[in-house]
Formats: sequence, C-alpha cells, structure tokens
Amino acid sequence: MAHMSSMLGIWNTNPSRHTPAEDVQGILAGSMIAALGLYLLAKVGLLTGGMAGLAFVIHYWSGLSFGLLFFVLNLPFYLLSLRRVGLDFTLKTFVAVGLTSFLVEIESRFLVIQEIAPIWAAILGGLLVGFGLLALYRHRASLGGLGILAVYIQDRFGIRAGLVQLGFDLCVMALAFAVLTPGVVLYSILGAVVLNLFLAINHRSDRYIALR
Repeated sequence: MAHMSSMLGIWNTNPSRHTPAEDVQGILAGSMIAALGLYLLAKVGLLTGGMAGLAFVIHYWSGLSFGLLFFVLNLPFYLLSLRRVGLDFTLKTFVAVGLTSFLVEIESRFLVIQEIAPIWAAILGGLLVGFGLLALYRHRASLGGLGILAVYIQDRFGIRAGLVQLGFDLCVMALAFAVLTPGVVLYSILGAVVLNLFLAINHRSDRYIALR
C-alpha cells in the first residue's frame, strides 16, 4: 500500500519533481477543465485567443471541426517545443492538445446546455480554460501553439506567460472581426482577458518548485 501510494504521488516527498502518476492526473484534469471551458465558449459562438482562437475563427468561417482544427494548427509548434523546451514538455503537450481536442468534440454527448448568457459563458469559459492551463503548466505541459512560445518566453526572459499570451490573443481577436459580429468579438475579448489575467496572477515559475 505504501509503495502504491508513493507511485501515485500521495506520499511524494520530493517537492521538486512530480511522479508520473501525478503528471497523468494533472494533464487529464487540466485537459478536461480546459475542454469544458472551450465547449461553453462554442455553445454561444464565442472564441478565445491563441491557436484555439484561430481554430474557432476557421471553424465558424468554414464549418470544419474545431477539435480537428485545433489539433492540426498546433502541429508546427512542436518543433519549437522540442528544440527550445525539451522532449518531456513536448510529449506532455502533444497529449494534452490531443486529449482536449477529443474532449471538446464529444462534450455534447455528456453535457447538454440549453441556454447560457454570452457574458457568463465568456467569464466562466475563460476561467475554466485558465484553470485547465494552470494545471497543465504546473505539470510542464500546455495547450500547444502560442502557449508553447509563451511558456518558453517566461522561462527564458521572465515575462509571465499570461501576459505574453494576452498580446497574441488581441491579434486573434482583431482577425475575428472579419468573420464575427462586433458584439460576439467583444464578449470573446472579455473571456480572453479573464483567462489571461487569471494566469498572470496565479502562474509564476518561481512560486511553484515543481516547475523548475
């Protein structure tokens, strides 16, 4: 029993390193929470920033699967991740992106939302995606794309990942005006601001030893 508890991380006495089991539950939980947030945004036709936001824009414009677009758009960034951040981060991120993409596509089979106000979807969706990303960041993973670059810039230059992501998100939102109504984009901006402020306040690599 003690050996099993140690493997699961319950009695992990090393604060500088997660056990494999801790990483598995962290990536699974983070992906599930992030997927729920993305699902809420999609229910009212909103979007977010980064590669997910770009995937939303293309999805609304073309009708193609959001999950598939999100997965495919992230593929080019794994080379940067492999070169700059390492194999461990890259593999974890690949799993997190694939899992999140899959969960968003099947979410409606398990959860049916009849109605939700756009402003509430923006705030709650942004917070949920933020919580999911925070869990992934703490286990040396991300949701790929610009998140990979944001984490690298934070590790390399000390600029918080949330603030880096916010700058990219604003560019995605500007692009969204070409395919969505101004009201939808404004609600989406609110959700993106909530998400990134949450990360900027709560995610610091010098605060969480397990991230070193």
